[in-house]
Amino acid sequence: MKHIFIFFTCLLSLQFTATQAQVKKAALQASGLTCAMCSNATLKSLQTLPFVDKIETDLNTTTFNIYFKKNAAVNVDALKEKVEDAGFSVAKLVLTADFHQTSIKKDAHIDYNGLVLHFVGVKDQVLNGEQQITVVDKNFVPNKTFKKYAAMTDMTCIQTGHMGTCCNTAATSIAGSRVYHVTI
Repeated sequence: MKHIFIFFTCLLSLQFTATQAQVKKAALQASGLTCAMCSNATLKSLQTLPFVDKIETDLNTTTFNIYFKKNAAVNVDALKEKVEDAGFSVAKLVLTADFHQTSIKKDAHIDYNGLVLHFVGVKDQVLNGEQQITVVDKNFVPNKTFKKYAAMTDMTCIQTGHMGTCCNTAATSIAGSRVYHVTI
């Protein structure tokens, strides 16, 4: 009986941890928006994504605060594609995610709830609770910013956005998989 109790306690603990590891929201700043109609076109495009719960728009900063459905798998590239479909581009994307005892290291990959994250320009640390991470891949930041972060790593995956021979850790064992380069 004691073993059954321990088993169920561990199972509940794993379930709690899994529900904590989620991208909850994003602040997406679009570039090229010149009027309310541009903003509205982008908003309507983003609203078609199945993992989006609600969106708040800040016209002054051309930022869309996007809230994701609970336990939904977030497709970061789909966010960018929807902005581009509306005729604009992403100037900045900041994700807010829950972390639970997640150890990160400079220039290292982690598997985060189905997303492979490569941390660039960070100190070794353990993340707990809500954290904001900025995507620094091509087409998610201005070219000058991308070049700055690309210079901080010798790994070629930052140029392609996909795992290559440079990515040989346990978290990134599937060659060709998408890698998101992020910083805190």
